Amino acid sequence: MILLADGGSTKADWILLDNSGKQIFKTRTEGLNPEILNTELIFSRIQENQDLMSCKESITNVYFYGAGCGTERLTSLLASTFKSFFVNAKIVVKEDTYAAVYAVTSKPGIVCILGTGSNSCYFDGENVDARVPSLGYILMDEASGNYFGKKLIRDYYYHKMPKEIAKQFEEEFDLDADTIKRNIYKEENPNAYLAHFAEFILKNKRNCYFNKILHKGMKDFFKNRILPYSESSKVPVHFVGSIAFFAQDIITDVARYHMINVGNIVRRPIDGLIEHHREKLKLEQV
Repeated sequence: MILLADGGSTKADWILLDNSGKQIFKTRTEGLNPEILNTELIFSRIQENQDLMSCKESITNVYFYGAGCGTERLTSLLASTFKSFFVNAKIVVKEDTYAAVYAVTSKPGIVCILGTGSNSCYFDGENVDARVPSLGYILMDEASGNYFGKKLIRDYYYHKMPKEIAKQFEEEFDLDADTIKRNIYKEENPNAYLAHFAEFILKNKRNCYFNKILHKGMKDFFKNRILPYSESSKVPVHFVGSIAFFAQDIITDVARYHMINVGNIVRRPIDGLIEHHREKLKLEQV
């Protein structure tokens, strides 16, 4: 049996297929980003899932596409952790950009991720080329959930947020300074913690204040993650992730300004990932 996973920092979606490509189950764990989690915690999160526990010895292949898997060291670390759990399986770990590509296109294009974090790559129809490595939520991640979360918290504490909106923000979130600092500097998954504040923007994006924040973040993303690709004027630019899905109108606005053709926008890449591997199974059985 074949186990597929699309792993972000907030959550990981898992699909089990039999050797004919039939779906056996779909399940979810907490995020498994090796940049911010140690191997013990990653193993524990897998072990807590009863669906994965029930089939761990019968899995023959694991294909994991995840955030934080952009270097050989972290890819090897995650593969080793999975091997200690799925003891009879061949393990393949790739960066989440591969899952994004398989979800939106089989032809040349630029593929972008806008979820808890953000990233981009160029796909030539066969190979994935991520020319700018992602340095994560502290240094990069423009237009991501954690980017917008940081912006909201800063605006609130610097009193740059309109008073009515600040009152709503206080009612919806625990904004105690000690709570925020503990979650960012002491707890696991600080990027996912920051990203959960972004829901506040997406629910109110038609408000002028929020609209301005979204446009600024998207402009930064285009400037740093799309326009540097010379191919951006020649091929469609696709998007994957919850931020992309809920901010499609903002993406379209910024793309139009730069005369860029927007392709597919998909909230979750897992369905496209399933079809990609079903096609692989068919070819292997020919």
